[in-house]
Amino acid sequence: MKHRIGFNDLSRSSSQRKALKRNMVTSLFRYERIETTNAKALEVRKMAEKMITRAKKANAEAEKLTATGNEEDLKTAQAINVHAHRMIARDITDEAIVAKLFTSIAPLFKDRDGGYTRILKTGNRLGDAAEMVILELVEKTAKPEKKDAKKDAGKKKPAKKSDKASEDGSDKASKKRPDTKVKQTKAVSSAKSTTRKAMNANKAAGK
Repeated sequence: MKHRIGFNDLSRSSSQRKALKRNMVTSLFRYERIETTNAKALEVRKMAEKMITRAKKANAEAEKLTATGNEEDLKTAQAINVHAHRMIARDITDEAIVAKLFTSIAPLFKDRDGGYTRILKTGNRLGDAAEMVILELVEKTAKPEKKDAKKDAGKKKPAKKSDKASEDGSDKASKKRPDTKVKQTKAVSSAKSTTRKAMNANKAAGK
């Protein structure tokens, strides 16, 4: 029986497991959406949500202290912020991702008490039939822009390169190709003239 085991070792040693979690959490905060196995997603989600909670609480406490305007409160607010950054920087080595967590991701979940991520099942992986999922943040910093259908309808579609090339090619071919009918008429007229000359020469020789 498995007692007092509150995590999945993922069939790895402690150092390998820590490195795996750190890399996946960094990728999650960078791209806000990753695809992995269900077992890994469940372990990475614990680590990611704890970091978001820490960053959210640090920002809230710092805002309260800076609102007073006292010098001592400003110093304590700065100390709280620095301490939270250092605690998260133990696992996330990229400074840009740490800054994104405090400035962009944490403010999105200010009014949400937990549940910052979701897991979407995508099916089984070929080969070992592992259950694959998508782990993503519930709120995303960059939202896709919506295109106006009316503006797109008013714009005319440019002609394709293939159509232009075919038109240009046909025009050039028509310019370069001489008329075959003209050639044929010239050949017939030249043949008639040669036969007439031969007949005249024979008549002159008979006389």
